[in-house]
Amino acid sequence: MSERRAFAVIAVDRSSIRYRGSRLDDADLRARLRELADQRRRFGDRRLHVLLRQKGHTVNRKKIQRLYREEGLTVRRRKSRRRIAVARTPIPLATGPNSR
Repeated sequence: MSERRAFAVIAVDRSSIRYRGSRLDDADLRARLRELADQRRRFGDRRLHVLLRQKGHTVNRKKIQRLYREEGLTVRRRKSRRRIAVARTPIPLATGPNSR
């Protein structure tokens, strides 16, 4: 009996039994990404991708973005600076043409 007929008899798609690739384990890459993110807190996923590429990891940028998001990493925001309160003076109105 052919494969096509066998799958037709049991009413299953042929593609459901075909080869499925498995992902490689990303544990070492995740650890390296987390380590670099702890060292460079102001770097986002794109700059960390450049650092990883310089270190010898050839990984797609989108995969780094996915791992960065899954690890819960974010760029640390800078604290906002307080503005000094200064008494403001009103702008003087012009008294004539070309005068300030």
